[in-house]
Amino acid sequence: MAAGAWYDVSPSAARLSGSLRDIGYDFPTAVADVVDNSVAAGATRVEILVEYDGTDSRVFVADDGLGMSPSALLEALRFGTRRGYSRGELGRYGLGLKTASLSQCRLLTVVSRSSKAVVRTCARALDLDLIEEWDQWIIVDPSNADPAVARARQWLAEGTGTVVIWQLLDRVLPEKRPEGGWARRRLDALAVRTAEHLGMVFHRFIEGTAARPQLVITVNGQKVTPWDPFASQEPATVELPPQRFEIESAGSVGKVALRRFVLPSRDRFKDPAGFDRLSGPLNWNRQQGLYVYRADRLVQWGGWGGIRGIDEHTKLARAAVEFDTDLDAAFNINVAKMRVTLPAQLRQFIEPSVNELCVLADDAYRKTSRGKSSSVPADLGAPAEVRAVSQAAANAGLALRMAAMQVDQWSAWEQIEAVVRRQSPEVAELLGLGAV
Repeated sequence: MAAGAWYDVSPSAARLSGSLRDIGYDFPTAVADVVDNSVAAGATRVEILVEYDGTDSRVFVADDGLGMSPSALLEALRFGTRRGYSRGELGRYGLGLKTASLSQCRLLTVVSRSSKAVVRTCARALDLDLIEEWDQWIIVDPSNADPAVARARQWLAEGTGTVVIWQLLDRVLPEKRPEGGWARRRLDALAVRTAEHLGMVFHRFIEGTAARPQLVITVNGQKVTPWDPFASQEPATVELPPQRFEIESAGSVGKVALRRFVLPSRDRFKDPAGFDRLSGPLNWNRQQGLYVYRADRLVQWGGWGGIRGIDEHTKLARAAVEFDTDLDAAFNINVAKMRVTLPAQLRQFIEPSVNELCVLADDAYRKTSRGKSSSVPADLGAPAEVRAVSQAAANAGLALRMAAMQVDQWSAWEQIEAVVRRQSPEVAELLGLGAV
């Protein structure tokens, strides 16, 4: 197109900043997005305080990361920051800190220190009231008289780090009577939900690995406990052989890992309370399925991504789908980092593996059902010895299926099953392999 006159049509700061408040965060996911920045800054400790004080209630997210210089802090508060993101960084769109924070509050203040040698902090604030009044994209120096800012500076007296402060919590406290007992109970409940959410989405960071130091997160002084959806510490958990796939995206090829697990039934957990905890926020049926990790951060949990439906008999089946940030476009990750779409190419690759996992989970579930019903047998005339042999045979059938899966010989096992069902249907039934 031939060059002609052009016009600068900047969006209304007041209108657009207000619209961005409704991008889809709730309180726990908003806090998690702020913690992403702490992880990116190399923090080993993140402290979250949710403090009730009527209309002056506030939230602090403080870390011991690298901190930011004044210019870097100003850039961090720009909607759609101009800085780039390297592979493995949890940020993507340059919106998270602002949109997550302002989804809950009207005043966002960030205080940071980047020098270990010099005790010097910088502070900047993004105030929605001023943006709406002036209709300009402005960042201001916060008042030194603000006790929250003074506390943040004191927090950073011992070393580098960043403190994010949420004030004027109009989306958190009730509009009427924000100083009432209901408001206090709401903040307490949000703190509990936030701890549970952070324990889930950052569980790999909290657990720590050889390649990455352990991350300690506290909420109101209580250490966050990691929630491992795969019960890896349970001796009865069965992990199938991992698989890797290559996916094309934006002219390059990225790798996706698939790890599959059959979780133990309640009676095989070391502690029944552990089984209840592993039910997760959505409970066992809806927590079955795929757990999608982006750079080790959990972004989606449960459901089969359109591959198959939820089934009571496969509720013990869970699988990790792991990719790095170079495949963001292929997975179509959203701004809040709470939803992804499985690439069609990947869905086709993993469908057979998912179905194999569900066969084993179904067997494990039915074995549990048979064990429960053995105390009240269907055939009351059957001797106890006969029932015991039947149970042992069913256990043997399940063990054979799992062994075939673990040595990556599932196709051969399916052929063996077919022959046994055809030639010896009574043996197939005894082993729990089903009829012809």
